Amino acid sequence: MMSLRVPFWFAFLLLAGLAGLSACATNPVTGQSDFVLMSEEQEIALGRQYSPQILKETPAYDNPELAAYVQRIGAQVAAQSHRANLIYRFTVLDSQDVNAFALPGGYIFITRGLLAYLNSEAELAAVLGHEIGHVTARHSVRQQSTATATGLIGAVLAGATGVQGAGDLANIAGTALVRGYGREHELEADRLGAEYLARSNYDPQAMLRVIQVLKDQESFELQRAKEEGREPRVYHGLFSTHPDNDQRLKEVIGEANKYASANAKNNHADAFLKMQEGMVFGDSEREGIRRGNRFYHRDLDFALVFPEGWRIENQPSRLLAQSGDNDGLIQFSMEDLNKRIPPVEFLRDRLKLQNLRNGESIQHDGMEGYTALADQNTPFGQLPVRFVILYRGDKALLFTGLSKTKGKPYRFDAEILQTARSFHPLNDEERKLAKAQRLHLIRATANTRYATLARESALPNHPEAQLRLLNGQYPDGEPSPGQTLKIVR
Repeated sequence: MMSLRVPFWFAFLLLAGLAGLSACATNPVTGQSDFVLMSEEQEIALGRQYSPQILKETPAYDNPELAAYVQRIGAQVAAQSHRANLIYRFTVLDSQDVNAFALPGGYIFITRGLLAYLNSEAELAAVLGHEIGHVTARHSVRQQSTATATGLIGAVLAGATGVQGAGDLANIAGTALVRGYGREHELEADRLGAEYLARSNYDPQAMLRVIQVLKDQESFELQRAKEEGREPRVYHGLFSTHPDNDQRLKEVIGEANKYASANAKNNHADAFLKMQEGMVFGDSEREGIRRGNRFYHRDLDFALVFPEGWRIENQPSRLLAQSGDNDGLIQFSMEDLNKRIPPVEFLRDRLKLQNLRNGESIQHDGMEGYTALADQNTPFGQLPVRFVILYRGDKALLFTGLSKTKGKPYRFDAEILQTARSFHPLNDEERKLAKAQRLHLIRATANTRYATLARESALPNHPEAQLRLLNGQYPDGEPSPGQTLKIVR
């Protein structure tokens, strides 16, 4: 149960380690002096130190050929940058989130979730060029240097990665992404990225194409998030500060035309699309697979059934399911068992629940457990929360649930208990369902239509819209005969 998350305590360690330091340094891009709180050596050391932490939480996507391809394209663009002396490392993360970010010192990450929506090598180079621009202009260092201890403690990592909650350890499992740098820094990264594209013999207008593709993806994600009553997951950079038809953005990118070569490379769409053949789309086996109201985890060998119509959010250390009207919540997590204690003592001692009531011992599928209610302070007020614990080997399976419905605190009690009782090892048929969906390429004919492809697609939600997004033809485009299309199965 994992997806893209970054260690939010990074910003605290960074600021603590740099307290009291101050200096002026020459900006590699402008040649002017910037007020910064770290040297270049310290900047590089931070990236070197915290890159492994990111990879621990969200491993690299296991595709050596794709990894080498992204590294090669990124290195070509970085070689044209203002800090070509740095050794840049480009990593594809095994996350369905649409995101890319750069740590200080040249450590750049892009998710397979973002790669899926790109349609050419030039667009990939544009994303990487934008992130290289953040590194060359030392945006994370400059932003940290102006952060205040009261309001912007988490500015460095939040800006560099676009991940919310850098200053709040209690929200470490938060899923929302926020805007990264301010508008001026984003525009500067756009300008630099377009320049590096042109110097690498790519069309700098690819930056605008990427922005349009991801603006479409963002619009779709905002619509879905509103329908589902959750926070949207949108890429923090590249377009987050840009309105549609942004004239200043077009002018900034247009400035790169003076660096463009008359024999610039084309989009290299075919070569890029071939790299996407077979790439995981959506949930991965490592994260666990959601199919409607069911969840399958191949590596941990279990399946769960949530109430019909509930939406499942797969977070790094937990599953969170929400009812269709957003009033019911069920959370599932797994904890290590370190002592042989009765399940009720686990709730009292490990979870510090001293106000348990209506408790009873339970047995399920050979597992001993306990269930009880406990009044808890929640973001929705003080509410009775149902706790169910089951022991499986050296793990404690913990289910918690509640109802936000005013005057109906036990509205979903039966559903919470039934979800806990649905836990079971995978059977042979479920092992097939625990496999990830993947991108595949087809050639469009004169009769190919997205509505037809959607009916045949394995995509569970809004398949027609998602297929258009994947192929850069959202919201109402149709394939051209002979066009290479991405489908999901």
